[in-house]
Amino acid sequence: MTDIDTYRARAREWLTSVAGEFGKEARRGLSVEDDLALGRCYQRAKYEAGYAGINWPVEMGGQGLTHIEKVAFDTEEMPFGMPTAYFGISLGMPVPILQRFGGDKDFARERTIAALRGEEIWCQLFSEPAGGSDLAGLRLRAEQEGNGWKLNGQKLWTSWAQYCDYGVIVARTDPTVPKHKGLTYFWVDMKAPGVAVRPIKLAGGDSHVNEVFFDDVRLDDGHRMSPVGGGFAVAMATLMIERYVATDSAGFGPHLDLFIDLAKSVEINGKPAIKDGRIRSAIARNHAMRTALDAITARAMLMMQAGMEPGPEGSLNKLVSVRSRQRLSELAIDLQGPAALAYDEHALVKEDWAASWMNAPTGRIAGGADEMLLNTIAEKILGLPQDHRPDKAVPFNAIPA
Repeated sequence: MTDIDTYRARAREWLTSVAGEFGKEARRGLSVEDDLALGRCYQRAKYEAGYAGINWPVEMGGQGLTHIEKVAFDTEEMPFGMPTAYFGISLGMPVPILQRFGGDKDFARERTIAALRGEEIWCQLFSEPAGGSDLAGLRLRAEQEGNGWKLNGQKLWTSWAQYCDYGVIVARTDPTVPKHKGLTYFWVDMKAPGVAVRPIKLAGGDSHVNEVFFDDVRLDDGHRMSPVGGGFAVAMATLMIERYVATDSAGFGPHLDLFIDLAKSVEINGKPAIKDGRIRSAIARNHAMRTALDAITARAMLMMQAGMEPGPEGSLNKLVSVRSRQRLSELAIDLQGPAALAYDEHALVKEDWAASWMNAPTGRIAGGADEMLLNTIAEKILGLPQDHRPDKAVPFNAIPA
């Protein structure tokens, strides 16, 4: 047994010991507020057991281990359905970037430990109504005022902002230069005067994303985390800070075994659906696809163990797995007929085909839309030329709106 196998076994043993208190059965039927409260307790338990901040520096409150141990723990944790979603973005990007680019290291350490214990949550304020995938096209303004800055504008699709204490934000500080050069990066207090958060109800029934409005929100210059005009580089560092995370070849939807069980329990033309050639073909295709994606993940783990950086082929995982989850969920709904119409907005996405299908489009946009992943595959894997970019080197305020 390798060291990483030993680590996995120990992590699995701890997760099993707390699953009854924090796992999916304990969460079933809870309101969002109660589930968040349970999640804060779970996060604190992880911190005290040494499973929070696994690959972060010890001086920042982490465990000082490698990215391999972190991915191994996340992979073991996933099947238990723990209440971790509220903290994923907070601990995945804003807090590590605060450690790296925040000027006050004592403040960064204090915020890091509070976040690791689930006491504080951070959000990432990047997307806007006119600037989602094209981050450099954002319009929220930061204007110098005295020895600080004043924010005005709107962000959109900000996950869990209604529960956040702090956020990291990119703002336009100079519209007279090309769009990538006029941006500056700050951290912001989400409880400050002038910050308004408005949740958006999604088709699946939940409201984890928000509109966030900034109306004359005052920042000290100490909130600035990049050189003035150098915010795009820090934004790219934010998005690349963890290039390889725990993945799920099921696209974070139901396991293929659940589809096979369903196919055994329903009929097509008087016979079990599992005997239908079209259903058997769908099962075979999904099995082959998921096995291939698992092979990509295993290859990436071996590369990391060898001290190498995984390549862009990781882009295939999210693109293919969530698309296929959507198609398989649609087929499962068709097999159930009218019985599938009884939609439960509190059902778990990994257990319920209707919830999986309804929420799949969100998964195809969040964390990198399909179109962005296709561009990555085209340029980085296939070596195709970049898209035509007519706004390149044009001052932002000269680009037609």
